[in-house]
Amino acid sequence: MFNPSRDQVRQFFFDVWAKYRAGQPLAGAEQPALDAVLAHPEYHAMLDRPERHKERDYLPESGETNPFLHLSMHLAIAEQLSVDQPPGIRDRYQRLLSRHGDAMAAQHDVMDCLAEMIWQVQRYQTAFDSAAYLRCLDQKLGVA
Repeated sequence: MFNPSRDQVRQFFFDVWAKYRAGQPLAGAEQPALDAVLAHPEYHAMLDRPERHKERDYLPESGETNPFLHLSMHLAIAEQLSVDQPPGIRDRYQRLLSRHGDAMAAQHDVMDCLAEMIWQVQRYQTAFDSAAYLRCLDQKLGVA
């Protein structure tokens, strides 16, 4: 399994943005990464200045969102949807998409649940609970 370092993840997004700006072709995970970047224009200036932002810490206690984590979660969600893992996520996402009429809004709902599940795993040192993840999505849909 691929387990990139913080620096590798950041460099990946800087490289994707640079390739896009230079009109170079993208391959593999670069296209969905670019889709997430393009949907977040608030990150464009940051991606234009890797020398300034590659080492920067984004502290939640300061009210900061880590743009690299945010973009990476979009990629994780795209992968989950592509293979419907956990089973049922694709259907729930489609229903969120229908409700919002906007892919980013639907993905951000999914991201809220994914972030909560990751926090739970880290806090309690437990395995990822797919059933709890899907229940969280059901709550977003008003089903649970």
